[in-house]
Amino acid sequence: MAKRKTYFSLEEVLEQCTRRDSDQSEEDISEEDSDVSFGDSVAEDIFLDGGDATLDIQSSESDELWEPASKKTSTEEHDDSISSEEEPHPSTFQRVSGSRRPRGRGRRPRGRGRGRGRGRGRTGSSQAEMPASTSEEGWNDTDVPDIIPPQPTFRPIKSPGPQIITTASYTLLQLFQLYFTNSMLLTIIKNTNDFGSTCHKPSNPWIDLTLQDMYAFMAMVIYMGLVKLPAITDYWRGSKLYSLPFPKKIMSCKKFQRICRSLHLSSLEDNAANEQRRGTADFDRLCKIKPLYTEMREVCKKNYNPGQEISIDERMVASKARIGIKQYMKNKPVRWGYKLFVLADSSNGYTWDFFVYEGKLQGNSGKGLSYESVMELIDTRLLGTGYKLFVDNFYTSPSLFRDLLQKRIWACGTIRTNRIGFPKTKENCLDSKSPRGSIRWIRKDSLLFVQWRDTRDVFLCSTLHTAHAGDTVQRRVRDADGHWVLKDISVPPAVKEYNRCMGGVDHSDALINYYKVIHKTQRWYKTFFYHFLDIAVVNAFLLHKSITKGKGEVPMHQKAFRETLIEELAAAAGSLAPSHAPSPSPNRAHHKPVHISGHSTTGRLRCRHCQAKTPVKCSSCDVPLCFLPSRDCYKDWHDANDL
Repeated sequence: MAKRKTYFSLEEVLEQCTRRDSDQSEEDISEEDSDVSFGDSVAEDIFLDGGDATLDIQSSESDELWEPASKKTSTEEHDDSISSEEEPHPSTFQRVSGSRRPRGRGRRPRGRGRGRGRGRGRTGSSQAEMPASTSEEGWNDTDVPDIIPPQPTFRPIKSPGPQIITTASYTLLQLFQLYFTNSMLLTIIKNTNDFGSTCHKPSNPWIDLTLQDMYAFMAMVIYMGLVKLPAITDYWRGSKLYSLPFPKKIMSCKKFQRICRSLHLSSLEDNAANEQRRGTADFDRLCKIKPLYTEMREVCKKNYNPGQEISIDERMVASKARIGIKQYMKNKPVRWGYKLFVLADSSNGYTWDFFVYEGKLQGNSGKGLSYESVMELIDTRLLGTGYKLFVDNFYTSPSLFRDLLQKRIWACGTIRTNRIGFPKTKENCLDSKSPRGSIRWIRKDSLLFVQWRDTRDVFLCSTLHTAHAGDTVQRRVRDADGHWVLKDISVPPAVKEYNRCMGGVDHSDALINYYKVIHKTQRWYKTFFYHFLDIAVVNAFLLHKSITKGKGEVPMHQKAFRETLIEELAAAAGSLAPSHAPSPSPNRAHHKPVHISGHSTTGRLRCRHCQAKTPVKCSSCDVPLCFLPSRDCYKDWHDANDL
């Protein structure tokens, strides 16, 4: 039969506790007292005092003292950290509810500061010793002033801009040859001839390529980026719909296809030696593009030095080839392809440096791919110091920004809230009722963390901005009547400069994708050849813009630049006469300006001299030229050609 429990009143319990604490020996505690159950009377008292009877009685099994949280003051919280040797007065209610209930029949040694077993139910002084307010400071509002961090002193190794003589005159072909040099082309020609001679049958022997053949081939590849047709053979079709005279003047369709099939960037000996290392740590996945890949990176850094604002981002080169370096990125316009990490000038999108992601980390720091990729591209030995780097939330981390600051590189970027080092406090942060334009910030040493409310919450980290400076930005919002109006809302300086300077790589991608030369190929290394050709054309175009603007002239658009470059490549190949040479006029006809279509506005063409639109041409040379008081290209062009 189960033993019947005895219940005592509150006065009897207090009397027993007083008597037990006053005794110094354990013999005075009888064995019967160990079975005392506090029962419903203690639970009622706990409930009336604002506590939870179930939780508090369970926690009383530990050695901690119980105290209702709602009645604590700051002084009482401080007193909770008292040593276990100092006991409160036994006549208080906290002592009664905090008394330890014996767990077994028999005697137990008395002990105060240590729990038993796994130490469950520690809800007393341990919580009071670590208040939430001391774990991390809260977010600051705009009424709290922030410091202006030390601004970078820009010390580049070279003067920003083109690293050529900007006062000299360069043809577009000469600018292009700064990137696809003759030595680079001769290496490609040699490797292509070696491969072509081994793969072609004696009945169809391989004819060695020359430098002129390579110029003609590149002219056709760039031309196909301007004129899009479904198939390569369509460029040489003689039907009325596809009759194009230019490809037939450059090279035959059969020769173009032979070059495409045999194009090789690396030597056969290097490829064979690399295949023997397959499966080992010495195997090079990029061996088949390494000669062109290495030299392209060097010439991009050699011919231009970026301005103070630079950005780093990924670039995807579309491909569905079955190779290990192919990547998948679901949030990119190109989801399947090869990933490149690119450092570009924020002002114009110049590709200064890049590297191909091989599917493994590039360094041994142990801080992840985003950290390693930035450190791979930031070369202060070639760039200098005092640069402002802008990155997105894939790269931004407090550890990266601190290490960059040690290199005298300031940084700014959006950040993910789960990054190590990001403030975890929610005190005074933006809530659902915060209006658009609200700003919260926290500064930790040299790092500034900013939270800004736009259509959604934006989080940034910066080492060069102050938290707020009274800047505003216009947004379209609905007024009380439901009409769209422009409204000025507050914006942090970090957000404003990030939006202005982050798009360097995106600008470069846009310039490439307007007229990209990539077409389908079964060999992955040929895809990189076409992409490197795009990089060379775009970088040469940006050099042309910089030099032309430095002279106070109007630069060409990229389409006109590519058209002229195609003509100059074809002329270098010996397929076409130079574009600037006028066609011979019959019977030495008199040169006079006439309207192209007989109308003063319709039928305009680009001026051969300044590339602006004009309705006038020379009647003898059949060349469109401007004929205006402010821009007399008609006279300048004829004087330059001695006509």
